[in-house]
Amino acid sequence: MKYVVTLNGKNYEVEVEETEAVITAVTDVVQAAAPAAVSAAPVQTAAPAAAPAAPVGDGVKVLAPMPGNILSVNITNGQAVKKGEVLFILEAMKMENDIVAPEDGTVKQILVQKGATVDTDAVLALI
Repeated sequence: MKYVVTLNGKNYEVEVEETEAVITAVTDVVQAAAPAAVSAAPVQTAAPAAAPAAPVGDGVKVLAPMPGNILSVNITNGQAVKKGEVLFILEAMKMENDIVAPEDGTVKQILVQKGATVDTDAVLALI
């Protein structure tokens, strides 16, 4: 079956074999294409994820853009960071994603540790 999937504002045509639920081809699609509904079996994990600590105080939230696992925490509490500096490396769908500082500031609180599993929009740190 073929589906049109929108990811980060870009449409992709995805071909899926029903018997194995394996992506066999991915092709760019023109933005005007209408996305189709995609149904998939839920992903099973080896163990339930621990809930991240709740943010304490005010600050700019650094959020996880997608669910995944924290491979690396490159900051410490009290550390000065510059906009665009890599704070975390998040593994999602076997790809490593840099999570960067949204602005200059000082790290007020780190809410995850290496190896943690996070959901989309989970607060990773406060700056």
